[in-house]
Amino acid sequence: MIYLTMAIFVQEGKEAIFHQFEDLALPLLADYNGKLIYRLRPNAESYIGGEPEMPYELHVLSFESEADFAAFAQDERRKEFLHLKEASIRSSFLVKGALVG
Repeated sequence: MIYLTMAIFVQEGKEAIFHQFEDLALPLLADYNGKLIYRLRPNAESYIGGEPEMPYELHVLSFESEADFAAFAQDERRKEFLHLKEASIRSSFLVKGALVG
């Protein structure tokens, strides 16, 4: 089992395009033994500290294996709407990990 945490920074004014991408991409997770554990949208009240710019969304996902995650990333259906991601996300970073304890 692998766990992924993604911080997503959306271009200002492109939130609706990002939501279109997510509405199409997230349902594909289950086809690859993936699961959306958390999808969070931080706001000023919940942001305690760190970098001055907070991400638009934080995702915590799991996949049964690294191979499942790689297959999801290469899904042909996902590639058909990848342009929505490219048009809306300014930057992101991904942290991979495993369950501890």
